[in-house]
Amino acid sequence: MPKNQTCVTPFCFFCVMKKPDSLERKAGIANCFKKMPIRDDQEHVLVLSGLWHIAMTQSDDPEFPSLGIFKCMASLINKGINDKKWISRDQNIYIPYYAAHVIGSYTMNKVEFSEKAVESGVIPPLMELLRGKMSWVEQRVAVRALGHLASYERTFGALAPYEEELVSLAMDLASSCLDVVYDSFVGVKDRKERLKYHIDLLTRGVGGLEMENCKAEEWTSQLQCWSLYLLNCFAYKERSLNLICKPEFLIDLCGMWGGLANHTSPAGVGLVRILCYSKYGRKFVGELKELIEHLCNLSRSSDDWQYMGIDCLLLLLKDQETRYKVIEIAIFFLVDLVELRDLGDRTNLGEAITKTLLLDYDQTKLKLSNSKAQKALQDLWNWKVESRRKEKVLSEEKLEEKRDLVGLIKQQANRLFWLGEIEEATRKYSEALGLCPLRLRKERMVLYSNRAQCQLLLKDPDSAISDSTRALCLSNPANSHSKSLWRRSQAYDMKGLAKESLMDCVMFINGCIKSEDQTKRVKIPHYAARMISKQMDATWLFARARSRASKGLSTNSQEALMVKEENRRKLERGRRQSKRGVTKGPISQMGLPQFRAEMHYGGSRCDGKFSPLDIMSF
Repeated sequence: MPKNQTCVTPFCFFCVMKKPDSLERKAGIANCFKKMPIRDDQEHVLVLSGLWHIAMTQSDDPEFPSLGIFKCMASLINKGINDKKWISRDQNIYIPYYAAHVIGSYTMNKVEFSEKAVESGVIPPLMELLRGKMSWVEQRVAVRALGHLASYERTFGALAPYEEELVSLAMDLASSCLDVVYDSFVGVKDRKERLKYHIDLLTRGVGGLEMENCKAEEWTSQLQCWSLYLLNCFAYKERSLNLICKPEFLIDLCGMWGGLANHTSPAGVGLVRILCYSKYGRKFVGELKELIEHLCNLSRSSDDWQYMGIDCLLLLLKDQETRYKVIEIAIFFLVDLVELRDLGDRTNLGEAITKTLLLDYDQTKLKLSNSKAQKALQDLWNWKVESRRKEKVLSEEKLEEKRDLVGLIKQQANRLFWLGEIEEATRKYSEALGLCPLRLRKERMVLYSNRAQCQLLLKDPDSAISDSTRALCLSNPANSHSKSLWRRSQAYDMKGLAKESLMDCVMFINGCIKSEDQTKRVKIPHYAARMISKQMDATWLFARARSRASKGLSTNSQEALMVKEENRRKLERGRRQSKRGVTKGPISQMGLPQFRAEMHYGGSRCDGKFSPLDIMSF
């Protein structure tokens, strides 16, 4: 607007915000909030966009909450849902989204603001959005806002009248949102058939199809994780557990991990852990073999939420009603973690695992029906109790003699390996491990890691995972031995466990980067780059939805062409990135690469520090 031109819009929010007198300004803002829902103004969407930005950046500022913003936002959402003519005019379609987002931002940190929001009547319109009266985009911000209200003791009670419906809707959203977004947006290849306002909200007019899909993946992951967060609020209070603990939903939780787009949320395992704190929850979790196996795989991974998987298993093993069902599965996984010292802020975790497994040792042995589980428990007793007792009286002289003997046997094993006598090498590494004292952690780490490489070549991924996990527990810090990470990544790939393989491969590349001269360009081993590309495709948030949708194609060749084209685009992006060089810094453990690396696909060239078959750890 030219400087000499006067604004003629009555109750103009932007003019009111410029008033120098604070009292006059506040009175004007309060008046704008009252008039906005009853006036039809093309500038509403601009005002809402500005309020959205202020709420995001100044969520603790009490000014707008004290002047009636919550009542205004609730009224605008109601108007958008009930007045079809109004919502279809101008850019009003954007308003319910912005309004719900503003409510969620202001209720994120302050319980006082949440109380004002409840008093202003925000819950009914948010529930309407959650029921799907508009689209998944509005459901995302509605479940976020409702989750914040449910997280405070002083506002949780206001949701009680909606509890059963709220829990059911959140469960349905968490389970179905990936399919819904894929079918209505990501899987729609023609941009003209996508809702324009969805595109605008997702990308703000920046980028094309690829950017839209990336943002849709991020938002869908948030929709799923915020739905689970809302369920956490009820599960923590042991409310509606009869609904949440439905077996089919608990199985669904195995596949809810936040994805690469939302690595800060524990997603499904976070809810499972809360359920494991209650006796009612443990009863249902302990009955599901698939869920227990998922927790076991998580406990032997380099996932950020590894400790949550361990926590769940320990809680189940300490409960006499679930102990004997769970231990017959879990012992084969947890026994590999008993030499783990610290994991994050948890200390002596291996000792806690050992004590839990050996709890009521004689009674547990009698109650185990699986002979292999009985043997594993007996071996653990011999290893952690009997061997430790003998080593207490071991002199320093004897310790050095054993160290030398173990070193000689290890050299024999290495020579056998390079001669191609893999089975003989495996036996020699086992012999060395049997003689190696428990306190020689570094030597044991190398032996386990080398034996894991032998197991890979013998096509025994289970043994390779076990040995490489033991090596990683002995590393300092935990999960830091690069060769063991790469070996376990390959073993998980052989078993088809893509997420676990991806996490290990990402950590392996992190190790490569940290060991390189930071002043030089980082070169990623080509075999690791290939593994990352493969597992990122397999663990893509919409991979299952894509597979389901592809079954509807008329021929298999169409499906193959679609997948081939997707892989071609990914490969082309990698090549373009490699031409642009590298930026400094490692990649996030759970996130996408934060660097542009020189990758070489095909051929025999290997620019990394390690060879895939490098047996000599030191």
